[in-house]
Amino acid sequence: MGTEVNGEYGADQIQILEGLEAVRKRPGMYIGSTSIRGLHHLVYEIVDNSVDEALAGFCTEIEVIINKDNSITVIDNGRGIPIGINHKAGLPAVEVVFTVLHAGGKFGGGGYKVSGGLHGVGASVVNALSDWLEVTIHQNHKMYRQRYERGQVMYPLKEVGATDHTGTEVTFLPDKSIFEETVFDFDTLRQRLREMAFLTKGLKISLIDHRLEEAKIRSFHYEGGIKEYVSYLNKNKDAIYPDVIYCEGQRSDIYVEVAMQHNDSYTEGTYSFVNNITTPEGGTHLTGFRNALTKTFNDYARTNKLLKDNEENLSGEDIREGLSAIISIKISEPQFEGQTKQKLGNSEARGAVESVVSEQLTYFLEQNPAVAKVICDKAILAQRARDAARKARDLTRRKTALDSTTLPGKLADCSDKDPKNCEIYIVEGDSAGGSAKTARNRATQAILPLRGKILNVEKARLDKILINNEIKAMITAFGTGIGDDFDISKLRYDKIVIMTDADVDGAHIATLMLTFLYRFMPELIRQGHVYLAQPPLYKIEKNKVSHYAYDDEELNQILTEIGRDGNNKIQRYKGLGEMDAEQLWDTTMDPEKRVLLRVNIGENSEAEIDVTFNTLMGDKVEPRREFIEANAKYVKNLDI
Repeated sequence: MGTEVNGEYGADQIQILEGLEAVRKRPGMYIGSTSIRGLHHLVYEIVDNSVDEALAGFCTEIEVIINKDNSITVIDNGRGIPIGINHKAGLPAVEVVFTVLHAGGKFGGGGYKVSGGLHGVGASVVNALSDWLEVTIHQNHKMYRQRYERGQVMYPLKEVGATDHTGTEVTFLPDKSIFEETVFDFDTLRQRLREMAFLTKGLKISLIDHRLEEAKIRSFHYEGGIKEYVSYLNKNKDAIYPDVIYCEGQRSDIYVEVAMQHNDSYTEGTYSFVNNITTPEGGTHLTGFRNALTKTFNDYARTNKLLKDNEENLSGEDIREGLSAIISIKISEPQFEGQTKQKLGNSEARGAVESVVSEQLTYFLEQNPAVAKVICDKAILAQRARDAARKARDLTRRKTALDSTTLPGKLADCSDKDPKNCEIYIVEGDSAGGSAKTARNRATQAILPLRGKILNVEKARLDKILINNEIKAMITAFGTGIGDDFDISKLRYDKIVIMTDADVDGAHIATLMLTFLYRFMPELIRQGHVYLAQPPLYKIEKNKVSHYAYDDEELNQILTEIGRDGNNKIQRYKGLGEMDAEQLWDTTMDPEKRVLLRVNIGENSEAEIDVTFNTLMGDKVEPRREFIEANAKYVKNLDI
């Protein structure tokens, strides 16, 4: 794989850069936050160390175990962390790894040639933020163990028995005094570990949850690596040619892997990784891939007369319509822009990816002319649709931020012009829209009623989407534009509130709206501007006093408090239209009383979200049925 290790991996390859200080005082600096996201990050830091062993060619299996007490155990069959004395520290190397910040085999190039850990802080930070941590090393037919509590060594490294294999076992319990939440989520870990297995060809990763009566086990093992990842992304779509295109090569010590396959959808799903770290904002490796794709397909289309002399070149966007692709590179000195490792900055990565993909894709297209023609034909159709979409998009643009004449006629706008103070309710149906317009605070609350269900954007090209009246109304009202024209600084409302009935149709309409927002204005969700209103399900009236319940549990609680007798009048709301304006304000729109759910992407990777949206909103019925059956138990208070 181009990741061979040069030099010895012994005690003195563990280099110390600085002491472990202030981690407990400022944990967010090291793991991002002390929320549920930071909690799961602890697991990834330890697993990354085992994956580094796999990348170096010394580990084939990793087990991640959630124990009954919610501690985590990570076991690998690698070489085991060195136990010899690190002469610079005068301590066993394993103790240095777990107690000294910026200590590890990732520095200096001797231990690992490539590594997922940019800063090398993982093990020591996990130790510092754990109530306790215990490491057991299998090496030289002996077992060695050391225990730490809140980062402090409890006893010197000691031999505790014999063993017939090699590897490292780490168990830790996160510190409840630091983390807001200390219960691990099985599905969050499952998604990340599956991604790691896809990216590390041949590595088997198992997740075992012992918190249930019967252990829950999921194992991931992909000999095809990222080729199987692309097949997974396309599992609920129809590929337009049978085989995944795979490019692999090495340029200047950069190992490049690319897998891709077009499907019959209209959305692109391209995901990039560096040393198994996801790069959501792309970077030079993604630029290299896109450059190669655009140039190679245009050269092929011109040479083979698929494009006429008077026709303009296909854009990268045209060629990538319906493309699922994974770009994965391994590089010894990754340079990421920003603390979050979101974007790769190495200039040499662009050339490496561009060279490998151009060369191997050219060869593939020449060897597979039928596949090449299918892709080019799809891109040419996309080009024509793009031209139509450009004309439609121009109609939705506001001429200036102050030009209100372009706002949709059915929008009841608010009078306050400061977006920070304003919110817009997207309301299902004219009757609910009428009540909402009467109920609202006219200074800060705008109402946009939509007629019926909006277009399912998962099944339509952009030109069709942009001529849909309901979608045009939303785009114009929000003011940000969409796609490449999107500019969040032009957002006219701080909160976009989706307010639909609490029934199956309402849930479907809300999902259609979220699909549109995620596909064309994802930053609105990422930056926390999108909300779901929570209208009450019940009105309980007794002795002319009204109470509202938002779920069955609250209903029972209210009935217990007021007494269960024949004087209770219970109304089950089937829709917003059943409420008068005063009730709608009191229960759903009054900022002092209402319940809003903010929509967020959470721990899910964008690849997983893409698969979920396509499962729910795509053409195939069977995957949707399976998803609903698997998740129905989590749904409450939904009329069926």
